[in-house]
Amino acid sequence: MKATRREALAGGIALAATASLPGHAQAMSDVLDTHDSLGLADLVRKRKVSATELLEAAIGRAEALNPRFNFMAQKHYDYARKAIAAGLPQGPFSGVPWLLKDLNTYIAGEVTENGSRLYKGQRARVTSELVRRIERAGFVIFGKTTTPEFGLTGTTESVLKGPTRNPWNRERIAGGSSGGAAAAVSAGVIPAAHATDGGGSIRIPASACGLFGLKPSRGRVPMGPARTEGWAGMSVHHAVSRTVRDSAAILDATHGVEAGSRYSAPTPERPFLQEVGRDPGKLRVALMISPYSGAPVDPEVVEATRATAKLLESLGHHVEEAAPRIDMAAIGASSFALMASSVAADCIDRAKALGIELGPDVLERTTLDFVAMGKSYTGMDFARGNNAYQAAAVTIAQFMERYDVILSPTLSAPPLPLGHIGLDTGRSMMEWGREVGTFTAFTGIYNGTGQPSMSLPLAMSKDGLPIGIMVTGRYGEEGLLFRLAGQVEKAAPWGARRPKV
Repeated sequence: MKATRREALAGGIALAATASLPGHAQAMSDVLDTHDSLGLADLVRKRKVSATELLEAAIGRAEALNPRFNFMAQKHYDYARKAIAAGLPQGPFSGVPWLLKDLNTYIAGEVTENGSRLYKGQRARVTSELVRRIERAGFVIFGKTTTPEFGLTGTTESVLKGPTRNPWNRERIAGGSSGGAAAAVSAGVIPAAHATDGGGSIRIPASACGLFGLKPSRGRVPMGPARTEGWAGMSVHHAVSRTVRDSAAILDATHGVEAGSRYSAPTPERPFLQEVGRDPGKLRVALMISPYSGAPVDPEVVEATRATAKLLESLGHHVEEAAPRIDMAAIGASSFALMASSVAADCIDRAKALGIELGPDVLERTTLDFVAMGKSYTGMDFARGNNAYQAAAVTIAQFMERYDVILSPTLSAPPLPLGHIGLDTGRSMMEWGREVGTFTAFTGIYNGTGQPSMSLPLAMSKDGLPIGIMVTGRYGEEGLLFRLAGQVEKAAPWGARRPKV
């Protein structure tokens, strides 16, 4: 799709400004291409660059590229500049620019809108514990990235902010619900960004945009204090990144028990960053080509997954086709019961606080359907939903007594065209759910079971679109996933594969 005249003008002006920067400033911009977050922090530590130079370079890139890809939801440029002026903590990422996702992640006094007109202009009263940890690590937060309304779908398109476009092809989705984060990282604004995952929302955009994305175990990363649980424990926070080591080091900086949380993941044996370089040993790998639901999978995705299986065999791992037996009818009903009940409660409470009625002027069509569905559920439905996921967790845990990891596609197809699985397309809830469920058929089950799961950017379609491959581990075993990811990244490096933006 060609850029509109307004996009072309805005992007052209910003790019022209970047191109005309003095040599040193241009070099600062180039550094964002050649270094990951740990690499940038090392440059700051050695005083080869300053935090201010990196921030202004990232802002310059955001201003240049956002008109084309639409990944910025909020701009906190002055907040970032004040943070640097006040003095940054000497953490592992001191001076490195960072973007938060604009979904249930708060900085006191700053706007968080959750991708919805219902929360337009909402200013946070408290700062999230995760944000405190991110800032203690030295990251400089300069904005928030786009999300679909309440993170409800696998594409980042909203009435509030418009569609976020994939840097590999502007006519395609960037995935969701962390599509803004993935588009920003894929386009080269920063090397890593905050993301969340309630049904695949880290792994889906990582796959769509050619990035590494790990969903941690339930309870690994803090959710509160404003909201200590998302969708009955299905939602977790972490990041999308260009490198495995960035993801590991970010998790080192953010994980740990949060006061008041219902969940707490097992304490890791050693820092996750140390795991990246360790030998994973000979792993028993269950290869799963078809999703639990039996939804169709694109032949190119099947081919890429089988190629990854051969790669793992070449690295000394044992791979065989196997999958646990899961009652997906019960899981599908459970997912809707847990999500719709939570969405309905949040929206109804927000509308009551504002003194307004819920309607199409503040919520998108499918979100309104979620609210109606949530209102129809009973406490017994919610309990049955929890029970179904607990049963699935036991089944998969027993299966994984025989296997170390499950290898599968991340998505059933390469990134879809825009306009297919948004929340305001005019489709019925049933039609929308069927299409989203087919596209994201592999990811959501592990949000219900709480297991760690990662998407590796290992393949490209014949049309030049990224294809991610998913590896899922046992609960609490992110360390093993990082060891395997580090081994695969070394054997089949993806760092030089970037979109032309």
